[in-house]
Amino acid sequence: MALSACNKDKSTYALIETDHGNIKVLLYDDTPLHKANFIKLANEGFYDGLLFHRIIEGFMMQGGDPDSREATPNRPFGSGGPGYQVPAEFGHLHYKGALAAARNGNPEKKSSGSQFYIVQGRPQQAAALDNMQRQKKITYNEAQRAKYLEVGGTPQLDMDYTVFGEVVEGLEVVDKICSLPKDRSLGDRPIEDVKMKISIVK
Repeated sequence: MALSACNKDKSTYALIETDHGNIKVLLYDDTPLHKANFIKLANEGFYDGLLFHRIIEGFMMQGGDPDSREATPNRPFGSGGPGYQVPAEFGHLHYKGALAAARNGNPEKKSSGSQFYIVQGRPQQAAALDNMQRQKKITYNEAQRAKYLEVGGTPQLDMDYTVFGEVVEGLEVVDKICSLPKDRSLGDRPIEDVKMKISIVK
């Protein structure tokens, strides 16, 4: 009993606060560059007041563009960042609730220094996963296939974008935000601003 009581969770979590509810994410230890960068930015208050500037129902919600801090109407976002990129750290898959780094096109698939997205996705079909394996030269094991079939996600993004965490509380908030009205002409920006505040928690 004493040993069990001392075996405390040493994982690192981040709390993403929005007007639509809070999302708690676990940051993976085996993506150390992305984890350290996310913690650094969160602790500096970099994300506070930024927008989730792009939402696509059945796909994902994206934010972290510093240009969105003083957002004006009728303006799309998605090209801003802190002035650096993070080397890719592939390995984790894009299940529903995956926390992943956005990026612009570059041959090394380096991540944006600040922009990230949270996967909503959809349950997959077996034939679609088979096609994905052939196209991407990925082999999913039985457990991975089962999770994509039952829980869903966006396997088309696997091994192209770094997944560095996952939602552990607040998936219903992800669903809610992804379903908000948006302006497609503004890069799928929500009509009503969805601001974030991010802090590192235990």
